[in-house]
Amino acid sequence: MDFLDKQIKLPFSKRTLTVKYVLIHSAYWLLITGFFIYEKRYLIYKASMPYFVACVTVRIALLIVIAYLNLHYFLPKYLLKKRYFTYSIAVVTSVIGYLIAQSLFDFYLYGYVIGPMRNSRLIESLSYNFFSTLWYLGLMLALKLSMDWYSQQLIIQKITVEKLNAEVNFLRTQVNPHFLFNILNNLYALTLKKSEQAPDVVLKLSEMMEYMLYDSTDAKVLLEKEVDYLSNYIELERLRFSAESAISLNVNINAKRHEIAPLLLLPLVENAFKHGLGRQTGDGWLNVYISLNNAILTVVIENSKPEFSISKSKGGIGLDNLRKRLDLLYPAKYDLKLEDKKEVYSARLEIEL
Repeated sequence: MDFLDKQIKLPFSKRTLTVKYVLIHSAYWLLITGFFIYEKRYLIYKASMPYFVACVTVRIALLIVIAYLNLHYFLPKYLLKKRYFTYSIAVVTSVIGYLIAQSLFDFYLYGYVIGPMRNSRLIESLSYNFFSTLWYLGLMLALKLSMDWYSQQLIIQKITVEKLNAEVNFLRTQVNPHFLFNILNNLYALTLKKSEQAPDVVLKLSEMMEYMLYDSTDAKVLLEKEVDYLSNYIELERLRFSAESAISLNVNINAKRHEIAPLLLLPLVENAFKHGLGRQTGDGWLNVYISLNNAILTVVIENSKPEFSISKSKGGIGLDNLRKRLDLLYPAKYDLKLEDKKEVYSARLEIEL
């Protein structure tokens, strides 16, 4: 568990607070205290140090009481339960109580200890304290809402990551049944012909299975392994199509030891086969280009389209899932462009590794 998320039990209470909550609120009250010390510093000369300390302490203590009474009692008990009238009465009552206590103290301090001053009239003291109280309560409420919003975003992001990981894990534990069915059929045909290709097909399929079940369980894998997986996938898919179908893979990666999230590039290639060559009655083509330059990975995939459009079927983790994974794994470090032209579909992905 992160240190900032560590729970702290409050004395004489069942409530617990996180270290993050304590630090943020402590910083807030230190800032407010610093402001009051600066604003009331003249009291050191006008009255004395004890009255100066008493003035700052009383004001901060009363603000803390009314702020946390609102945050931890009135809000959850009334406002969140949509008891708006009761909540309003509770807040107004607490503000009136604060005003009476603070204004009486100010009236005594400025009217009798320091001597007659402009703020010695009770009505002016009440007015000043009323608006300043609303201001600080508003700041505290805004702070709470901001923290709640941030916490909610973290929860949403965590749920999204868990959902995506579940989908990716599902992908890791299975091979597309149609893909596997076609490969096994082709392998069977090769064995009947006693083709020299059969052992190579078995080896490539074995390497793919090993990568999906073992290597890809890590958060990052070597880029070479991801490219080798795609190469095996393309070579096995090539068996399904006629010799006239032009399928090419060009790789230009010289740098070593770069890492990438596993199975990140598969949806683009899978989509090209599934909705491109896989739906063409005639001869089609598919070009895959992968390069790495100054830690920028560029993947360009272009494929021919069937003459007549066919509605897309569901399958794989899909391009929508790919975008979500990119948003989470490479925020502000990737660019994905998809172009659907009349006869060509292209995808271009750049990632800063």
